[in-house]
Amino acid sequence: MIELLPLWMFIALCVVLMLGYPVAFSLAGTALLFAAGGILSHHFGPALLGALPSRIYGAMTNATLTAVPLFVFMGVTLERTRIAEGLLNSMSSLFGNRPGGLGLAVILVGALLAASTGIVGATVVTMGLLSLPTMLNAGYAPRLAAGTICATGTLGQIIPPSIALILLGDTLSNAYQQAQLSLGNFNSEAVSVRDLFIAALVPGLLLVIAYCLYVVFVARWRPDDAPAANLPKVPVLHLLRELIAPMALIVVVLGSILMGIATPTEAAGMGALGALLLAANKGKLDLNVTRDISRTTLEVSAMVFMILIGATLFSLVFRGFGGEEMVKSFFDGLPGGRYAALLVVMLFMFLLGFVLDFIEITFVVVPIVGPILMLMGFDPVWLGILIAINLQTSFLTPPFGFALFYLRGVAPRSMATSDIYRGVIPFIAIQWLMMGLLILWPELATGLPAALKN
Repeated sequence: MIELLPLWMFIALCVVLMLGYPVAFSLAGTALLFAAGGILSHHFGPALLGALPSRIYGAMTNATLTAVPLFVFMGVTLERTRIAEGLLNSMSSLFGNRPGGLGLAVILVGALLAASTGIVGATVVTMGLLSLPTMLNAGYAPRLAAGTICATGTLGQIIPPSIALILLGDTLSNAYQQAQLSLGNFNSEAVSVRDLFIAALVPGLLLVIAYCLYVVFVARWRPDDAPAANLPKVPVLHLLRELIAPMALIVVVLGSILMGIATPTEAAGMGALGALLLAANKGKLDLNVTRDISRTTLEVSAMVFMILIGATLFSLVFRGFGGEEMVKSFFDGLPGGRYAALLVVMLFMFLLGFVLDFIEITFVVVPIVGPILMLMGFDPVWLGILIAINLQTSFLTPPFGFALFYLRGVAPRSMATSDIYRGVIPFIAIQWLMMGLLILWPELATGLPAALKN
């Protein structure tokens, strides 16, 4: 019974979350209750909790995590100053008057917006409000419009620079160091967020291309589902003004990271400043907008770091009860070797994605299973990309995918929920195909980082 305490602890957390309590306080509260019970029953050493302040201090002074509020600020600025809306209108005028062109514009703009925010809910809601009415008015099939917006909104999980990859990269780096220390290797090369950014480029671009090819396929074989939109022509100079500056900002931010000119935190600072200057230059920045941007950035950043603190406490108590040894022994006893363990972890994360956001999964689950999988020989960078795409697929999958609920909240009542569910199925198939390709050819993720290092 005592050996199963880590399992009961995790079950209790899921129950508390389903009751509707905030994630950060659910993590910390569950951990403290079990720790108190363990101390009273002499099954948990109170000295273990003494490591909590140093862990929290380490997280708060982590230079990599400083990039989170800066990237949030950049993405919120592009959204609240309606620069993203101008980008969508310009892209729509370029492609919209061709069959399927409006869908292509939504995918391209959504990918850029997702990369700048990395938050699934924000991207799906923004693209739903901006593009869903336009697509429906143009005659697009509701299921195609809904599926395109939902799938595009989840691209922030995999396209750099995204918050999801920053948090995942930092967590995987710690897990990799822990795995190497357990092997007695004290001089291992660290896994960086930059490595994860580089590794995500090829899979991310392939997903965008696959989404676009699907829309083109629908426009060709079912032209009534993706007709040409009758949009007014926009002057070329206006198009260039709306397109070049935002795209240049994202390219400069990402390029400086990939070329090693700047760290993710430094690049995030440039992106935040660049977004402000861009908004000011277009006359879209005033005191009220600035206050709104700052408040939203503060709220999102506080949420991320509060979840980090709660997850740190949870993982500390989980390990104190021997949870890591329990998970390792479970994996060692699985028939089928390391790929069976990988399948179990991916399936578990996929199901957790129905009830938890990527932040909680990254901070709670990855530190537990990451070192074990790396000890089995899986490359940490490849593993990170596989986790990101797996969670992206989970957020799309009916009936509990987060992206579906976000779009349902802003979609018109005339759109049936079944249209949203049916619309995402082809994109889910694309996601699974991408995961299969990654497993068959790990070089899709590991090849580019290795080439750049050489």
